[in-house]
Amino acid sequence: MPGKKIPKDADAYIAAAPEAVRSKLNELRSIIKSAAPSMAEEIISYGMPFYKYHGNLVGFAAYKDHLSLFGAIPKELEPELKSYKTGRGSIQFPLEKPLPRRLIRKIVRARAERNESHQSK
Repeated sequence: MPGKKIPKDADAYIAAAPEAVRSKLNELRSIIKSAAPSMAEEIISYGMPFYKYHGNLVGFAAYKDHLSLFGAIPKELEPELKSYKTGRGSIQFPLEKPLPRRLIRKIVRARAERNESHQSK
């Protein structure tokens, strides 16, 4: 949703989003950062904020009527996602509904654990 220019960091990405969406983006970013390991790196990838921790962790982006969380969905959490539109490696959270904080934290933690286990092999 932010402009065509690739932002330099997550702050710039959020600042470029429409004002009505910025608080949701900041909330999503805060949830991710609270669940991600402290060593996770926040970068811009594919023009959106993304987190790396032993590989790709999760990314997020704003769209006209939803926010998307990107990253492979852990199989064990798929049943909890039935009320959300999902795609291959993405989950859509409608802007008019509260973000599922607990679920997002579970996704980020599960992805981090998966990345750690792949790293140790």
